[in-house]
Amino acid sequence: MSEVSALAQRIDALLPQTQCTKCGYAGCRPYAEAIASGQANYNQCPPGGAEGVARIAKLLGRPVIPLNPENGAERARPRAFIDESLCIGCTLCIQACPVDAIVGAAKQMHTVIEDRCTGCDLCVPPCPVDCIEMIPVTGERTGWNAWSQAQADQARTHFEAHQARLEKDKAEREARLAARAARVAPGTSPAPAAGSADIHTQPAATAGDVPTGAARETQTATTAPAVTDEAAAAAARKQAIIQAALERARQKKAALAAEGLGPKNTENVSASVQAQIDEAEARRKRLGLHDDGGESSPSAPDAGDDTKHRA
Repeated sequence: MSEVSALAQRIDALLPQTQCTKCGYAGCRPYAEAIASGQANYNQCPPGGAEGVARIAKLLGRPVIPLNPENGAERARPRAFIDESLCIGCTLCIQACPVDAIVGAAKQMHTVIEDRCTGCDLCVPPCPVDCIEMIPVTGERTGWNAWSQAQADQARTHFEAHQARLEKDKAEREARLAARAARVAPGTSPAPAAGSADIHTQPAATAGDVPTGAARETQTATTAPAVTDEAAAAAARKQAIIQAALERARQKKAALAAEGLGPKNTENVSASVQAQIDEAEARRKRLGLHDDGGESSPSAPDAGDDTKHRA
């Protein structure tokens, strides 16, 4: 292990492991490496606060300096809370959480595992309906007075497990794509799925097999799914609720930005973190969840969806 790597490991051990990216790096370890290599100052970690700066300064043999306000302010430890009456189950907050503290499924209400939440704020910006609130839970205790070494160690373990899962998912996805490409030789058609009949062995349809005229109309009427007026009305109500939540979120974020109180951890971030933000935004657009002042509306839910607006 090089001298810089060894120093980075010691610095990393002094960080709170919230993985909030407010320091401008993709996580605590990258920030520790930047400090060790002289690319970053040691006063850029708001969750660590003044005591965190003092700890690193002592290790480096440097003077204690104030926390850089551009990275945020020392504060009481917050915890994410999800308003189930507004949650639409888009899963964007799950993707953003660095310690897998949010659980849920697509179109189902999400919830926060309280003991896992590090208060990093990263789930707030991607939420298209502003249903996540960061609520202080440590009273007047801030920085390391609102956190413990045991909690930091646990957060690191959860973060490493999260990263390992992402790598495993990526490897499995690449393996599936490679296997699929190997099965399909250039200039040939894909092989039929397992369990399906070979298309070349199917008997050709005869004239008597093909419904014509009134018979075809009757077959279409009996096989097409019926969408009732009640289901359509429920879908319209659900879309209206989502659109109203989007508009409230847009107004709230605009007001916070005008006051200079918008999230700091989405500005001047590393390339890897920006890529995650861009990916989340692209997913929002694919889902039809545009936060553009109401010019676009979310895609209408399926008529068979649960009519509750937390679905």
